[in-house]
Amino acid sequence: MATGRCLCGAVSFEIKAEPIAVRVCWCRVCQYIGAGNATVNAIFPAETLRTQGGMGDHVSIADSGSRMHRRFCLSCGTHLFSAAESRPNLVVVRVGALDDREVGRAAATIWTRSAPSWACFDSDAPRIEGQPPPVVAEGRRGAPTR
Repeated sequence: MATGRCLCGAVSFEIKAEPIAVRVCWCRVCQYIGAGNATVNAIFPAETLRTQGGMGDHVSIADSGSRMHRRFCLSCGTHLFSAAESRPNLVVVRVGALDDREVGRAAATIWTRSAPSWACFDSDAPRIEGQPPPVVAEGRRGAPTR
């Protein structure tokens, strides 16, 4: 189980699952969200997430072409979650919003072709230039997500 909150505490959340994957993302949208840096994101089964507090929802098209919902605290603006309409069974959680940021080590760095020249990469993690292959949620009969 994981818990977390936004910067001001107006939004809190609980996730009753282990992450399916953890990745560092250098897509251009994540650079905006991360103030010029990458974001670190954990992917969880969406049905295991419970939230409290008011959130805004910004809808945009990701570099991958997916229509995304990016949710944030209405009070302090902290970005908390992303979800693709094409994968409603998954939610992406910003690891910085988790109470335990040791929830999992990033298994890959994605969208590296969008990173600036000064970006630092974990030499132990694979680098993927663009959109990674879909994650497979455990307990879902091995079916890959779309």
